[in-house]
Amino acid sequence: MTEATKSEPKVDSTLSKGLSILENLAAAQKGKGVTELSKELGLTKSNTFRLLQTLTTLGYVEHRSDKSYAATLKTWQVGRASVENLNLRELAAPELLHLSQETGETVYLAVRNNLNVIYIDKIDSQKPIRSWNAIGGTAPLHCVGTGKAILAVDYANLRDQIGGVLTQHTDKTLTDLDALDADILATQSRGYAFDTGEFRDRIVSFGAAITLQSGEPIGALGISLPDINLPEDGVERFGGLIMHAARSVSEKLGRM
Repeated sequence: MTEATKSEPKVDSTLSKGLSILENLAAAQKGKGVTELSKELGLTKSNTFRLLQTLTTLGYVEHRSDKSYAATLKTWQVGRASVENLNLRELAAPELLHLSQETGETVYLAVRNNLNVIYIDKIDSQKPIRSWNAIGGTAPLHCVGTGKAILAVDYANLRDQIGGVLTQHTDKTLTDLDALDADILATQSRGYAFDTGEFRDRIVSFGAAITLQSGEPIGALGISLPDINLPEDGVERFGGLIMHAARSVSEKLGRM
């Protein structure tokens, strides 16, 4: 046995299998049965069933009336606690305030939850005509600026998952994977995402991802506004503001 082999950490098999089930269910858009999970993860049905019972008892999974299993909000609560431990809201607060002052529009801090974003902080616009979404509100990744910004950073890993759930919300929603590919490529090229009214009619939004030093996206900053409020040079100006603000928060994380 080599020294490298000796130094490798030992992975608990049962824990690893249980976490693989939880991750699978957390990423799913609907509940899954024992047979489906066992086939996808290469586990026996009896082992899958026992692990699901444990996860259900602990509150991470629920057993639905149709006999399928789904991840519960407890999974999201654990993820949210991890974000809180990074002091993301505190770190991003100055940038949110700056964006609010510069644009006069509603600004958001969002994190990914499966194939959606959750808004964990915001500053509302004081304009008579404005965009609004509650803290704790959600939106699909492929429809809004913050979501598309996160997608653009991790598209290689998320493309196959998102391709099957391109739900339509307005006549501008990108429901074709080729169209989304082109949009994500444009986002990657310019450094910020632009939603042209793809989640709510006549509400546009901008987003830029907040990343760790490893490049992993852990959230995004966003600006949301009615299209009637968008100035003539707004796309370029708001895009530049959101990009620089997200980069500033990312740099703070890199110094932690």
